Amino acid sequence: MRKLILAILGVLIILGTYFLGNYLVSKNQKQKPKFKKQIKTVFVASVKNTTIPVILSASGSLIAKNKIDLFSEVQGVLNTSSKAFKAGTRFDKGATLLSVNNEEFYASLQSQKSNLSNLMISILPDLRLDYPNEFEKWESYLKSFNIDKTTPKLPRFNSDKEKYFISGSGVLTAYYNVKNLEIRLAKHQIQAPFSGILTETLVNPGTLVRVGQKLGEYIDPSSYEMEVAINSEFVDLLKVGHSVALSNLEKTKNYTGKIVRVNGKVDQVSQTIKVFIDVKHKNLKEGMFLEAFLVVKSVANAVEISRKLLIDNKGVYTVKNDSILSLITVDPVYFSAKKVVVKGLKNNDKILTQTLPGAFDGMIVKMNKKQ
Repeated sequence: MRKLILAILGVLIILGTYFLGNYLVSKNQKQKPKFKKQIKTVFVASVKNTTIPVILSASGSLIAKNKIDLFSEVQGVLNTSSKAFKAGTRFDKGATLLSVNNEEFYASLQSQKSNLSNLMISILPDLRLDYPNEFEKWESYLKSFNIDKTTPKLPRFNSDKEKYFISGSGVLTAYYNVKNLEIRLAKHQIQAPFSGILTETLVNPGTLVRVGQKLGEYIDPSSYEMEVAINSEFVDLLKVGHSVALSNLEKTKNYTGKIVRVNGKVDQVSQTIKVFIDVKHKNLKEGMFLEAFLVVKSVANAVEISRKLLIDNKGVYTVKNDSILSLITVDPVYFSAKKVVVKGLKNNDKILTQTLPGAFDGMIVKMNKKQ
């Protein structure tokens, strides 16, 4: 009887343990979460292949087309003038920019003119006796000689004997000495070769000016040139006379220029070639930076997209069947700073207009057409 009771207790303990274990296991089991499948929305636009102009952009600073550095060829004290020799002062063509005191030099010139006049007077008696046919023209020249005016050109020689006589008397030497001094005297004044403006001055009135000293800078503010560097692969497409669109760096003002020169040498390091653009506008100033846009060629049956949309420089995502993302291989033709011209897309292909993080070929998406 005792063994029977123990056997029944053992069976009850085993059953209790089994059911208790199942209860505890079932209580600790968590219900698996149910994830809702999310489909990303993409913005697309229909492809329309057209002829795309390839526009090169380059920036450069303006340099006055007519620009001179002012140097002194004589020595003396800088005189005051009716207009101040200061940066920003405008002058008309032919006006005196500055003058150097020439009193001492002028006195030396007058002395040489007087010497020439005395030599002419001294040879007249000999001319009357030895060259009577030539006497009258030399006498007329002497009468027209004015020490306060520019020395006139000597009469023409009619024979070698006359030439040798005049030269031997020292007249030719004295004459050319006078002409040399007259040229030097004229250099005491610097006149404006064109209407313009002083952009730099390095001396003030009363300053002692020395030979070879730089005095300032003078430009014509009505015409400028801009030098830009263009990739040498487009050298055959750059033609003198082509119009060029220009703008300031803020893109708030636009100008129009023209290619006037194309350098014949390619820079070996950068493989670029220098192009010079002529531009005129009253609001332009020397030293301003402008950006130039040159249309060098056109690409037919192509489309321009953002560079961000190009995958590994060879692919673009499109949407097939309004829901499947497809990576299509394209041919990039030209890269600009933010855009790329590609070929290989068909008209009406649905191309992404914004980048899609985590995108892959065959991905299911929801299409949102962007007009």
